[in-house]
Amino acid sequence: MRDQGESRSTTYTTVSAGSEFRHELEIRRSRFITVLARTSSENDTRDLLAGLRKEFHDARHHCSALVLGPDRDTQRSNDDGEPSGTAGLPMLEAMVRRETAPGVSDLSDVSAVVVRYFGGVLLGAGGLIRAYSESVSTALDLAPLVRRSRLRICRVSAAHQHAGRLENDLRTAGYQLQPTTYGPLQAELVLAVPDRASAIAGAKELVLSLTAGISELHSGETSWIDQDLRRGHHD
Repeated sequence: MRDQGESRSTTYTTVSAGSEFRHELEIRRSRFITVLARTSSENDTRDLLAGLRKEFHDARHHCSALVLGPDRDTQRSNDDGEPSGTAGLPMLEAMVRRETAPGVSDLSDVSAVVVRYFGGVLLGAGGLIRAYSESVSTALDLAPLVRRSRLRICRVSAAHQHAGRLENDLRTAGYQLQPTTYGPLQAELVLAVPDRASAIAGAKELVLSLTAGISELHSGETSWIDQDLRRGHHD
């Protein structure tokens, strides 16, 4: 059972934290500069947009879209003066429909801003929709993506003489472990387990098996971690 306030989703895909990712397309003389950024709130998006309005102060449009939260329950878009539905919404749809693995669309915690310098050629509604959608899609093709996973931090107590072997066996089984702490009487192993009931149950069974029933795994708090992806796909 998930804790109150925790998301239904335990994994999703986002862009790497840190600096913004930028990509530019020229379409019928107009420049479309796409900026993607990892964001955790609508305030982050507003700050990003304010900075880009200042940097590209002479551009005609600064259109934006955002998707936030592991469950993607916050979605916004803005056309910034382009005809209604021709900029922000295509950008948002490019993000929401983005497949990060075959049959999986889970991109979130991402804001996109497309800065447009008008080149003198009218694109029409259909042309604008294609241009803004392509700008975001192409940027996502090239942007560094990560899988963000919620892990349950679990602890196991073991006798000093058994702790080293147990740690090695758990690492061999694929679990991530923090450095073992050796107390006066026992050692404590701390490992991260995918925050799913089946995964936690499997880890508990493994610990019991490895220690002949002497040690038990106790689950605790959760933590989100990033895992690099190549070409935007799940491993």
